[in-house]
Amino acid sequence: MCSDKKEEEPVGRTGKGKVVDRGTKYPKIFVYVPRIVATDTTFPFQIGEDVTVTIQNDKLIVEKMKEQKKE
Repeated sequence: MCSDKKEEEPVGRTGKGKVVDRGTKYPKIFVYVPRIVATDTTFPFQIGEDVTVTIQNDKLIVEKMKEQKKE
């Protein structure tokens, strides 16, 4: 039997984050990730890791930085 329903991707933990400005002279914007999300075993980042941040339509996309090949 065929189903027209698309299989949904598994959803990880969800929590309330916050966007804050910690700058004094110049804006220094941080996005806080709630502990319940950051401590989930599927959280893809390490503390201090560089990431790529992109605005796409009305979403903020955070991805691991692609490694640059050294020549």
